[in-house]
Amino acid sequence: MINTPLSALEVALVQTGARAVDTLRDTAAFAQGLERLGYQRIWYAEHHHSPAIGAFPPVVLTAHAAASTSSIRLGSGGVLAPNHAPITLAEQFGTLAALHEDRIDLGIGRGPGTFDEVTARALRRGAGPATDEEYQNDVAAILSLLVDEVALGPLPEPWLLASSTAGAALAAELGLPIAVAHHIRPQNTLAVLERYRAAFTPSRWCERPRVLLCVEAVCAETEEMAAWRVGPMEVVKAGLLKGRSEIPFPTQEAAAAHPFTAEERQALEAFRAQQAVGTPEAVVHRLTQLVRGTGADELMLTTPVYDLRDRIRSYELIKQYIDATTTR
Repeated sequence: MINTPLSALEVALVQTGARAVDTLRDTAAFAQGLERLGYQRIWYAEHHHSPAIGAFPPVVLTAHAAASTSSIRLGSGGVLAPNHAPITLAEQFGTLAALHEDRIDLGIGRGPGTFDEVTARALRRGAGPATDEEYQNDVAAILSLLVDEVALGPLPEPWLLASSTAGAALAAELGLPIAVAHHIRPQNTLAVLERYRAAFTPSRWCERPRVLLCVEAVCAETEEMAAWRVGPMEVVKAGLLKGRSEIPFPTQEAAAAHPFTAEERQALEAFRAQQAVGTPEAVVHRLTQLVRGTGADELMLTTPVYDLRDRIRSYELIKQYIDATTTR
């Protein structure tokens, strides 16, 4: 049985027929719920121009949740370096770290946070996608600015998000802890970890390789209920398989009636097998396999379930099962 710290990634899903402001209002309640359950940290993802995900800046959600809690770590997972000036990110997260000592994380990623090219260019004020060199320079600048210019006392804990060996190489070179996006590209996970551990160089930020593995986890009392709750996200994923990013996050009833093709079902089942969906026993068994197979130091669970109660219940069932089995 695993004895690994558990954390959460929040992507602020907005269900069809609901208002984005309702999702936003759930932020504090979600953070308070996971703090009570004993989760290690919550990270907020950066997304733009999506009908299924709210465009809420991670720095704002972090500040809001930090003001509503007292001990859980909070931060970005991630804030996307190509969309922001390094000095801006350093100032924002440096300020948060000063206000909430030893509780703030700065998870840095590369993607644009949108599939829409117009939006991506607007975020970069007309510039095209960042080159490898530009991204590497931005990350290095953020770290340097945190230390040399904007430090107000305690520093945020920096992490590098990665789903490729290129990201792993950068995290290793800079001596940063790595957050591996297994929930996005599970086929890359082992190669990413091998590259990271082989090339890791100790730094002021991290003395040894440190791995956080992000996994999609949806837990319910029965297999059938877990499948019901994961249904809306599978509709969105099926749209992405067709190159469609404008798919709204449907209701569970609409998802249950959605006509998946045989090819879509096969792809979704293959992806689900790499994640953790089902009863508490099945989910924890799968998480245990992932920890043993990757040597992860921490698991970050992302639960793409709209209803706040169902989402918190999923995290609760997982934590309760682990606690019960480790105390026997």
